[in-house]
Amino acid sequence: MTEKNWRMKVLIYMHFFAPSVGGVEKDVLLLAEGLAALRDRWPGNVTVTTATPAKDYDDSKLPYPVVRQPSLRRLIKLVNQADLVQLTGPSLLPLFVAWLLRKPIIIEHHTYPPVCPNGLLIQEPAKNICPGYFLARDYLQCLRCTAATGGRFESLRALFLTFPRRWLCQHVDVNVPVTQHVLERLKLPRSRVIYLGVPEETNQVKPELHAIQPAAGNGLSFAYVGRFVSQKGLPLILQAAKTLLAAGYNFRIKFVGDGPDRGELEAQAAQLGVSERVEFTGFLTGDLFQAALEGVSAVLMPSVCEETAGLAAIEQMMRGKLVIASNIGGLGEVVDDCGLRFPAGDVQALTECMRTVLDNPEIVASKGEAARRHALNSFSQQRMLNEHIELYAQLLGRAGHTRNQPAATGLSNR
Repeated sequence: MTEKNWRMKVLIYMHFFAPSVGGVEKDVLLLAEGLAALRDRWPGNVTVTTATPAKDYDDSKLPYPVVRQPSLRRLIKLVNQADLVQLTGPSLLPLFVAWLLRKPIIIEHHTYPPVCPNGLLIQEPAKNICPGYFLARDYLQCLRCTAATGGRFESLRALFLTFPRRWLCQHVDVNVPVTQHVLERLKLPRSRVIYLGVPEETNQVKPELHAIQPAAGNGLSFAYVGRFVSQKGLPLILQAAKTLLAAGYNFRIKFVGDGPDRGELEAQAAQLGVSERVEFTGFLTGDLFQAALEGVSAVLMPSVCEETAGLAAIEQMMRGKLVIASNIGGLGEVVDDCGLRFPAGDVQALTECMRTVLDNPEIVASKGEAARRHALNSFSQQRMLNEHIELYAQLLGRAGHTRNQPAATGLSNR
């Protein structure tokens, strides 16, 4: 094949993929779809392989091939045919296969498995932020943490697998943390931050309209968007609602999404006496999702764990929404000063942020516009695609590249 006709073959592996729903899954969809759309301007083809079964999901609608649940033989063939392998997280089997076959390897890090047996940097069962016991070689603490939720055997297994996972991450060509916070937590060599990217919304909201003219009789509206799990700190919203209601404020709160904690949250809303001000919409997509957020003045993200990035926050910033978020991990990093941030777990501080919006609705427009500018500058899908394509070119442009050497200028050797 002549150089003119050569096309770069990129294999992207991720354990969870559509129809599984989550920020990581959506990020890979946006990356793969964006690369496929650039086929006429980028000399490459992308294939996604995953351990997730299709179920009712129609892969034929995607503009790139998807290989699901490949056998070991098929996986080896896919990796061998690829010019470059990109993994979303350090999945051991495909990572080991790619390393043995001497393929250029990129690992994109959305969680913390190279430094934490449970991958979340959360101490169980107390659910405190882990100070970094694995890197400090305090493995007894790691065993106690994972045993609290998975039992003794699972605890030993998780700890044991963290060692080869970290070793392999230290010997790939490039590690790609999705925020500076993740880079600092992982402490891996040859690291290069590439922020998540989302489409530039053409139907940008006009926050000044619903800031000045809230729905008749309902006051300003807040919303949470995402999964209902303990790490998201959702009880804080209900506790803040109780305080604001007692102070005589008029407002509404929407919980847009679903998850295992929904029943507990509904019960807590009733117990706190705020059910009439709270709406649980369930999981929404498309026009229904857009309609649910149409009259929302600010989006609440009160996470109590170290989010690696916060894709939901980025999406709402791109739409020109004011985001009120915990100043923790990558979430606080991406929201920056264009939103309102408060210390994680501090219900009084969250209440004050919401009170600020209720007392000064004009900041919804000014902060929303700042959020939009920040998202366009830092989190556009096109910027994400350009940085990935540049990285691919740097890796494949190095004749006879050698692992353990910096892949390209701009990579950190931490």
